[in-house]
Amino acid sequence: DSASNGFSFKGIKDYLDCYRSGKLTPSQVAKNIIAVLEDCDKSTPPLRAIVQWDQEQIMLMAEASTVRYRNKCTLSYLDGIPVCLKEEFKVVPYHHRVGTVYLGTEPETEDATVAKKLREAGAIIIGVSNMHELGTGTTGCNPNRYHKIPRNPYKPNHFTGGSSSGSAAAVAAGLCPVAIGTDGGGSVRIPASFCGVVGLKGTFGRISSHGSLPLSYSTVSVGPICTSVADAAIVYSILAEPDPLYPYGLKQPKATLSDMCAPDLKGLKLGVDWTFFKACDAEVLSICEKAVEHLQSLGASVVEVSLPEIEEVRVAHVICILSEMRDFLQPDFNKHFQEMNLETRANLALASQFTALDYITANRQRTRSMRFLQEIFTSVNCILTPAVACTAPRIYESDLLTGSSDLSFTARSMRFMQLGNFTGIPGLVVPIGYSTAGLPISFQVMAKWWDEAVLLRIGLKLEQFRYQTKKPSIYYDILA
Repeated sequence: DSASNGFSFKGIKDYLDCYRSGKLTPSQVAKNIIAVLEDCDKSTPPLRAIVQWDQEQIMLMAEASTVRYRNKCTLSYLDGIPVCLKEEFKVVPYHHRVGTVYLGTEPETEDATVAKKLREAGAIIIGVSNMHELGTGTTGCNPNRYHKIPRNPYKPNHFTGGSSSGSAAAVAAGLCPVAIGTDGGGSVRIPASFCGVVGLKGTFGRISSHGSLPLSYSTVSVGPICTSVADAAIVYSILAEPDPLYPYGLKQPKATLSDMCAPDLKGLKLGVDWTFFKACDAEVLSICEKAVEHLQSLGASVVEVSLPEIEEVRVAHVICILSEMRDFLQPDFNKHFQEMNLETRANLALASQFTALDYITANRQRTRSMRFLQEIFTSVNCILTPAVACTAPRIYESDLLTGSSDLSFTARSMRFMQLGNFTGIPGLVVPIGYSTAGLPISFQVMAKWWDEAVLLRIGLKLEQFRYQTKKPSIYYDILA
């Protein structure tokens, strides 16, 4: 149940209530969404959350869902629920551009596994969402002609975060309650944090990334961005399973939501490395410390842990993700260099300076870091950190034309993210409050491999800490 007082985002349950009671049909909802999609890109500035959509496709899926509700034979909790997928995924019949001007010249004829699963669950795919070009940054700034810069629904002159920028903006602006992103260096969790919504990065391999551009094969996980933890749990339970086309996730244990709705957190041990935890802005720190006290008040115990070699993790993660991207994008770098954004060129040029020795050393560090975590998780159930060390940065005029490259911001935004990508452990970010400027601030919980259930259990309790949800300045109520 969501709080009845004040604003609350419309989530899966609100849509289902409308459909089941007959107040609205999926077809009526689809018409509302089409009207909003036309409107939000005519506004000043344009929202630019969804970069490709097709009225006919949306209506086809919605009409099929309307018939299923009429005949009382719905396919899942996602039947009739509007969703979008990051442009990194193949989605029929859209162009698989991955944030560029040169990829995806022809419409896709085959769905990525997650797109296929969402269709099978009866979801209405409203289009593909904007992203940072080739996923090479954390602002979401993409000045090229097909994409333009998505706006933060809380403050349209601020960035959404990246690289799943449009996915987070679409959810926060009410276009759809569910979006799918990919996360190689915080790319689901950073934009979810900056846009004040929930983001889940599954364990490496948990949700198939078959059919997404394989930019970095060892760091990227797929996950949902939603308006609530309960909704993230629903989407996770539908998408998380082995996929024969995606070898990394074949040996996974069954995904469960065990104890997710336990009344308290008794018996849980929450690990905090306070030195690491405090490496963030004062405003972020003060609210995150209160969130830790809130979890303690529900019966959890806080255990001080030491996360060793965090600086080495940071450097090694950058070497791994950039080396793998540089390897995969070698032909693009040679053939399409002039068509890439300046920031992408700079990052790939930097990556070409890494040696085989650097990459091997970085992967030895990964083995060490995974061993340290195995040890830490024998004494705690999860690790707590702020989500991002700062709030969403503002957009300057020059960013609209030439893009933006600020390495110190990139490093700060990824600070609490890289451990999860580097070692493959899952992470959940939940909005817990707002800065004095009115920008969202979020909190992160990470757990051992395959233990997403404990994240969701703690996440539900974290949501109760936020005493109000502020309404974004750009918000469309599709059900109104």
